[in-house]
Amino acid sequence: MTVKAILESKGHDVFTLGPNEKLSEAIRILTEHRIGALVITNGDRKIVGILSERDIVRVLAREGAAALDIAVRSAMTPKVKICNEGHTVNEVMEIMTKGRFRHLPVEKDGLLDGIVSIGDVVKRRIEDVEREAEEIRAYIATA
Repeated sequence: MTVKAILESKGHDVFTLGPNEKLSEAIRILTEHRIGALVITNGDRKIVGILSERDIVRVLAREGAAALDIAVRSAMTPKVKICNEGHTVNEVMEIMTKGRFRHLPVEKDGLLDGIVSIGDVVKRRIEDVEREAEEIRAYIATA
């Protein structure tokens, strides 16, 4: 199973924000859409960073309420791990586990094409295991 299959199922929509927007706007979007991360892009969908809830907590702990007025670029993670639609579910799980993060942007031709979360990956892996178990049961029943 690949990232391409996940995106075909869930879609390619990603919530993004520009690096010069205020952190308060990022928090509003995360809350409104009940998501855990925003991909930070320039106007051309080129990935320049990612902003997670964890990033926001770190800045708030350091700056207090004044953090709400700082630019997203000051809080985001600029070195973003990415994947492409050819990555397998197992490869994505390994990238997320090693990096200790839950969101992985998908890039195609150098531009943002989607995002996969740990929830997407786990859901797909469970579906694969259930399908495999059913195939084994069917095989045994016909043997």
